[in-house]
Formats: sequence, structure tokens, C-alpha cells
Amino acid sequence: MPWIQLRLSADEETAEKYSDWLVACGSQAVTFIDAKDTPIYEPLPGDEVIYWSNTVVMGLFEASHDMDKVIHYLQGIHPDKAAMKYKLEQLEDKDWEREWMDNFHPMKFGERLWICPSWRDVPEPEAVNVMLDPGLAFGTGTHPTTALCLTWLDGLDLKNKTVVDFGCGSGILSLAALKLGAKKVIGIDIDPQALQASLANAKRNNVDDRLELYLPKDQPTLKADVVVANILAGPLRELAPTIIEFVDDKGLLALSGVLEEQAETLQTIYGQWCDMAPVTIQEEWVRLNGQKRQG
Repeated sequence: MPWIQLRLSADEETAEKYSDWLVACGSQAVTFIDAKDTPIYEPLPGDEVIYWSNTVVMGLFEASHDMDKVIHYLQGIHPDKAAMKYKLEQLEDKDWEREWMDNFHPMKFGERLWICPSWRDVPEPEAVNVMLDPGLAFGTGTHPTTALCLTWLDGLDLKNKTVVDFGCGSGILSLAALKLGAKKVIGIDIDPQALQASLANAKRNNVDDRLELYLPKDQPTLKADVVVANILAGPLRELAPTIIEFVDDKGLLALSGVLEEQAETLQTIYGQWCDMAPVTIQEEWVRLNGQKRQG
């Protein structure tokens, strides 16, 4: 089915209002994106969503929808009709899910680890292969933040180690750790759908017996040999005391989801407890890692 996409320029004050207007006009879906490509910081559990100062609100409509009527309605309720900036786009009729699947290829990280879409053949059957179907949760290995963590895990000796994956998403890092020899992985995420996706992927890889999954309110108290947190700089900063509590003395820690300009602050925060290594950079993203000091 062909679609029409309506883009509205908004800010943090008007984004939610524009979303409501689009739904009232018959939009099938509403999406928020950043007009200036500035990273958004994930809200902590219970916090309100914070929108970008330059937000584009996108409404998706069926091609047969009367868009002249929609525009007329929006201009009629907008506080300043002349200030309402919008753009209409015709979207090509295609199977978007199929196109995404066709472009998700097996990827190698480090010396031995492959992340393979569950619907494709593995390139190296004798390698460490993680079969992944992201489902409803983020995490395929294509983003630099995930790639940085996967490469780091591949370089560790995880045999008989306990690992915490803080913000597990699709479970990609948890599965990689288990396939690389970890004894047990504890995955934690604020999104119940992420836990569902992680469990489904763990069953697909026959490692679900060694994976424990929790929402933050249910997370256990324990010390792990390795902790990895691929979230974003805001939560990494705010949740530092919680994350560091999972790291055993002399345990290893990796943090990602961090832009270069945010790295120094986080190095200082986690340097209170860990001997931090120089950051590793991929594109504009970095990974911070270190070893927790004893005592």
C-alpha cells in the first residue's frame, strides 16, 4: 500500500501537541526525529520524555487520505498559521520489513564472533555464531555502540565468568557473552519487550538456561566478573552507582552509547571506582572500559 508522510517542524513545547493533532486527522502512525541530528538522552524510569529543541513530527497517512483537508485543519488550529512549517512526501510502496531483512547481513566482530540474522546461512560454521532476530527490541550489531561492545567481549576470556548486560535490548551482548563461554549472564532492561526479545533469541541459540532477565525493579543484588552497559550517556551518568555495584573487585566494565564529547565526564565519574583505559572510538561514538579497583 502506498503512503503519504507529513512532516511538521516542532520543538520540545509543541511536539506532543502536534502528535495529538496528527492522530486526530487520521494518521496511522506518528514518529519523532531530531531535525539537527542531536542525540537524545533516554529518560530514566519514571521520568517524562524529553523532546529535542528541533523536532520533526512525522505522520503516516494512506495515499487516499485527503491531505488538503488535513493541512487546512492543522493551519486552522495552529496558533500562528504562517509559522506552521510542513512537508508532504510520497513514500514508495514496498515491503519495508522485507527490505530491512534483505539488508541485514552476517557481521564479524573481533577474531571469532559472528552476528548472523536468523534467516541467513552462517559464513563460518566453526566460528562463534550468534543467531539474531531483533524483533521488537533494539540491537543488531550494525550500530557503532553495539559493535564496540561486541569487539570488546570477543577479546575477553569469558570462560566460567558471570556477566551483567545492563540495558540488554535484543540480547545481542548477552548472547555473545554466553556463546563466548560465560557461565551465566544477567540481562536488565526497562522495556518488557526487550526482555521478551532477549529470551526468544536466547532460545534460538540454545543458551536460555544460562540467561536470567530482569526489569530494574526486580534486579538481583550480585557481583559480576564483567559488566557491560550499552545505553546512553545520560543514564550512564545518573545510574553510575547502580551499575558499579554490579562490578566485582578487579572486575571488568565496558560502557557505550557515548559520543566523543561526553566521554571525559564519564571517564571521571567511573574513574572514582575503576582504572579506566583510553577510550576506543568508532565514527563519533566511543567505548569506555576499565577494571574496578579492589576494596
